Amino acid sequence: MTIVTETWIGLCRADELVSEAMEAFEVGPRRIVLYLVEGNVYATDNVCSHAFALLTDGWLEDGLVECPLHGAQFDVKTGAVVRGPADCPVQTFQTRIQDGVVEVLVGD
Repeated sequence: MTIVTETWIGLCRADELVSEAMEAFEVGPRRIVLYLVEGNVYATDNVCSHAFALLTDGWLEDGLVECPLHGAQFDVKTGAVVRGPADCPVQTFQTRIQDGVVEVLVGD
């Protein structure tokens, strides 16, 4: 029997996020990036799925994040690859705001 647990982790105050900008966080071994796009908060892995590069070293525009290494682009809402060379999506995390704090749901 496998038991999977998930935990909401607070990362920052919602009012600290800047629209159309990225904020990087480390949660244990995970590297997570928060995006504030059109008033909504999204979270993905901060590491490109193609080759090791931090997405926060790249660019965010119109809800797409571009990897600085090879130019792969991902949709921050879904993690889907929009432009290669990546062929695997980046993991996304559910977000919520509780008492003014942005939280992400991560598995143990």
